[in-house]
Amino acid sequence: MSQPNNRKKLNRNDNAIPDYDHLFSQNENITRKKKKGFFGKILKHNAPAITCSCLVYLLQASPLWLMPVISANIINVVTDLINGSCSTDFAIWNIIINSSILLVLLLQNVPATILRFSIVSRIVRRTGAGIKSAVVRKLQRLSITYHKDMQAGKIHSKFIKDTESVDTLLSNLLHGIIPNVITVIVATVISVYNNGFIALFFLVVIPVNVLLTNFFKKKISKVNRDYRIKTEDVSSKLNNMLEMIPVTKSHGLENVEINSINRKIINLSGSGRNVDMNTANFGSWVWVVNMILSGACLVFCAFLALNGIIKVGDIVLYQSMFTQISSSVISLTNSVPAFATGIEALSSISEIMNATDVESITGKNKVPHINGTVTFNNVSYRYPDGDQNVIDKLTLDVKQGECVAFVGSSGSGKSTVMNLIIGFMKATEGEILIDGKPIDSLNLSQYRHHISVVPQNSILFSGSIRENITYGLEKYTEEQLQKVVEMANLNEFVKDLPDGLDTQVGEHGDKLSGGQRQRITIARALIRNPKILILDEATSALDNISEFHVQRAISSSIKGRTTFIVAHRLSTIRNADRIVVMDQGVAVEIGTYDELMAKKGAFYKLKELNDINMKQAEEALA
Repeated sequence: MSQPNNRKKLNRNDNAIPDYDHLFSQNENITRKKKKGFFGKILKHNAPAITCSCLVYLLQASPLWLMPVISANIINVVTDLINGSCSTDFAIWNIIINSSILLVLLLQNVPATILRFSIVSRIVRRTGAGIKSAVVRKLQRLSITYHKDMQAGKIHSKFIKDTESVDTLLSNLLHGIIPNVITVIVATVISVYNNGFIALFFLVVIPVNVLLTNFFKKKISKVNRDYRIKTEDVSSKLNNMLEMIPVTKSHGLENVEINSINRKIINLSGSGRNVDMNTANFGSWVWVVNMILSGACLVFCAFLALNGIIKVGDIVLYQSMFTQISSSVISLTNSVPAFATGIEALSSISEIMNATDVESITGKNKVPHINGTVTFNNVSYRYPDGDQNVIDKLTLDVKQGECVAFVGSSGSGKSTVMNLIIGFMKATEGEILIDGKPIDSLNLSQYRHHISVVPQNSILFSGSIRENITYGLEKYTEEQLQKVVEMANLNEFVKDLPDGLDTQVGEHGDKLSGGQRQRITIARALIRNPKILILDEATSALDNISEFHVQRAISSSIKGRTTFIVAHRLSTIRNADRIVVMDQGVAVEIGTYDELMAKKGAFYKLKELNDINMKQAEEALA
């Protein structure tokens, strides 16, 4: 409960990122109404600053509206002087007063403009930062299943391009739409004040442009949505292409990849051209119609002046007012495509923010420490779109400090069991207890502080070996670091590196071998001194010598902590307290290594097959 209050305190600082999570909280359905609702919430959140910017704009733009009035006054007084309707002194004095007023209004424009842009810039930049931060927080809360289903390239596009489009939408609103609306209102008021009959003619501009906008609106929204989807598709394809470069080049498939992504680029280019052409078509019709109306206004005012209904100088006034109204309405209607792009971007961001597959910590039990007992009570798991259980009625009681190995053929459910222990997946039936408490009742983020995972595929980031091992740790001693380096057999290659532990590993650790990367991952797990250690085929990428050293290190490191091992080589789990043999999601055998070998059942057959495969591999390499 204290976290929101802390955020409010932080937000008092101009440099703090505002908390915009709550603006999305009620958007449970991605509908057009909800999208606009979110945009309305942004405006409401910034209402005081937006109001202030509008007031400053009235001052900033006052020369624009009063210059036609002053020009009309000067022309009329000169005309009156020529006609003998006023004295020379009166005309000169009138011109001086009007010119002085105009000069003051023009000079104040500079500070007023700077002030308004400062206010608007603050609104736009803070809102953009708030939305980006909200998306990042939501991505961190979303489940592993969501991230597996959603392509990384699409997420990149939503985060970078779509959030930028929302910035543009807000900037367009504050710099374009609102000022143009104010201009229409002020110009109309001035015209009505001077001659209500002529002002009625001006009002024709608004319904004509509304009809034009409605005529093109549906098509504009459609082409903008198509362009956004194709942009995400290209981004996703590019991301996949970069990941597949080693495979592509090793098989000589460069041209295949180039042709594949070129097809998507061509589709994107065609979609972009549709956006451009629709925008051009819409803009040209708006311009032509409004220019015709502007010409009609000039003829209309000239006719009234010839008949003595208005003065000659008033032609300038009304023509200027009409031009301002017409130009503002044109700008408003021309902003429709950009507005549609921004609304579509909000729709795209809402796909992330409205995702319900999240790991909620609200109301969950705090986990200051754990002992490490894990209990499976009749646990089953089925993928959301699956038609059968991946794990079927697993019952297992693992004591604190016990080492349990899971073996079985590919697809038997071993890694799924590990994901259930970590909390990446939720059991569809039964329950998993950690120290006697249901895992669903725990704050998973805090719970995971007490466990460490060594995945089958090592995950490293661009940085040094030291940084990868100590990732996320605020405090550690050099002694602790050196201990895990020795345990993971890192010294075998680190000692030969010119910068030792400070050697850069490259993107994804590409400068190191698979075995070296995996040992860094093991060291990262061990330095956290976890109560539960999960090794998901952690030694599968190691050669025999490295595996021997790492297995010996693991054997010493599992003392005092609960350990789960998914084994690739069955000989490496001989010393496990228990072995669980999985077959199509069912635990078909449970026992010690010797017990299962003596039983000559499923494990015995797996071991024989494993030995044959290992022997064949060794003979092939000999």
